Amino acid sequence: MRRSAIRLRTVILWTLAVLAVTAAPVLAAYPERPITYVIAFNPGGESDITARIQEPVLEKVMGVDVVVTYKIGGGGSVAWAETVRTRPDGYTIVGHNLPHIILQPLQRGDAGYKTEQLQTVYWFESTPNVLAVRTDSQFKTLQDLIDYAREHPEVVTVGGSGSNTANHLGTLALNKLAKVKTTYIPFTGTGAAVPALLGGHVTALMTYTPVAVQYKDRFRILAVASDQRVSWLPDVPTFRELGYDIVEGAYRGVAVPPGTPKEVIKALEDAFDKVMRDPKVVEQMDRLGFKIEYMKSEEGTRFVQERTEFYKSLLGELGLLQ
Repeated sequence: MRRSAIRLRTVILWTLAVLAVTAAPVLAAYPERPITYVIAFNPGGESDITARIQEPVLEKVMGVDVVVTYKIGGGGSVAWAETVRTRPDGYTIVGHNLPHIILQPLQRGDAGYKTEQLQTVYWFESTPNVLAVRTDSQFKTLQDLIDYAREHPEVVTVGGSGSNTANHLGTLALNKLAKVKTTYIPFTGTGAAVPALLGGHVTALMTYTPVAVQYKDRFRILAVASDQRVSWLPDVPTFRELGYDIVEGAYRGVAVPPGTPKEVIKALEDAFDKVMRDPKVVEQMDRLGFKIEYMKSEEGTRFVQERTEFYKSLLGELGLLQ
């Protein structure tokens, strides 16, 4: 009996020793295989453009392949709902957006995820809203469009990157402040919304600064939703200049499933920090109309909490909080 107990104790101690030796290298070795980078919107939108700029540098920093894939639908909610059910091993990361990940759970009880379930790794960019029409549009100014909308309720159609997004909220705010009724048309991302305006299927787009920069010869920008004029569009007035207190836009970053080990999050946030400080990435992002942000996990999580309170208040003011 005593020999059996000693033998059992020896086996247990040996097993624990093996686990102690092998566990650390497995964690320290992350990543060992390709990382899937999920984009929640169509190819060609801001999230996709950013991921494509990041991809080669991220591969170099991480030492493994990074595979960009797309999970489209629900203004991003399809991808984010799937993320919270994904294995938290650091091999699936997802691009996430503000205010989308806050507005969707606030306004839809069935969003499929909760804001706090998406574990922020890094917030790396922001883009103010802009209101755009085609260069051949009858609307030369924001006031032209507003005057027409007042005379023709619900006739003016405004496209945007999805429901419960910065574009959607910006349109609702304009409707309320200008006392007009436009019809918001949600698309599955900016990549799908832009062709709709180019093809004349919508009257205008509530979109983002990169679209204004990329399509400067085909779109007329009526206003930008920033505190002050942006360097990419120096001749475009802000909504505030025109009498409408609208400061709205999107933040983009990357998140992982709940329960992802802190060591993995640290490795990813350090990697994205290096990527976003790479001179070639900085140059490309600036040229395309993106403002680079440098918020790691802890700061980024606090930022989400702060913005959640802000949007609760704003939705209450707009009468949209359920």
